[in-house]
Amino acid sequence: MTAPHPRLSINQATVKYAPLAEALRVTADAGITSIGLWRDSVQAASLPAAARLLADSGLRFSSLCRGGFFTVPEGHARRAAMDDNRKAIEEAAQLAASGAPGSAPVLVMVAGGLPQGSKDVAGARDMVQDALAELVPEAQAAGVTLALEPLHPMYASDRAVISTLKQALDLAAPFSPATVGVVVDTFHVWWDPELSAQIARAGAEGRIASYQVCDWATPLAADVLLSRHYPGDGVIDFARITAEVEAAGYAGDVEVEIFNQEIWDTAPATAVARTVEGFEATVAAHLGHGAEVRR
Repeated sequence: MTAPHPRLSINQATVKYAPLAEALRVTADAGITSIGLWRDSVQAASLPAAARLLADSGLRFSSLCRGGFFTVPEGHARRAAMDDNRKAIEEAAQLAASGAPGSAPVLVMVAGGLPQGSKDVAGARDMVQDALAELVPEAQAAGVTLALEPLHPMYASDRAVISTLKQALDLAAPFSPATVGVVVDTFHVWWDPELSAQIARAGAEGRIASYQVCDWATPLAADVLLSRHYPGDGVIDFARITAEVEAAGYAGDVEVEIFNQEIWDTAPATAVARTVEGFEATVAAHLGHGAEVRR
């Protein structure tokens, strides 16, 4: 069997039910050299234990999901959210230091939806800007990139008031691109008529911190959060988007991140093998081979 593309990374969400040690093992056993981790799994193992497991696996670390969710008014809840984000910055820094050479100290940031009882989307985005201003000095000191992830507009009310790559780039603009970047996730942005121009803008500004792929197919699941599919099982034009991300200068790992109950119910090794198959068929041909090259 041909080895997987050297830039393929398994986002741990794709094998959600696998404990950290198993997720690392099935990823490495498949010949994949990189993994993106989730905080709940890291915390279940403890950060020191997770760092040791990652180091022993020999895998690169491509990102930590997730920080953010700070669209709440000033008060106890917002202070708790900010403290949790500071903890996430520390986790991302330690995990990146523990991964194989080429690991990326990237913390994926999901902004949060509308505050309870609010209809003020613009005001919620202002809260994101304020939170970034507060966190940037600590992220910069830790060498961590806060990667703003725009989510599909259907999640704007409850998960992310950042819905387009343009909105994410506008929020990132006041800060150094080394400290605040963006995530290009095909599931969330494939539909955007301004996507090509905004990918080019992100490249020119040096802000693409992560590229995540999975497919979009309808009908959506009853729980729309679980509507992500293997690359190739839906309608997304991976050839075009991947070529644009490459042309924009992104040379890092490419994560496959899937939320799908049917996929979660399969054996982790089976899900990883199917991920490799879909990635090789749709994405790999449009990537360079700079596996350990970071922007």
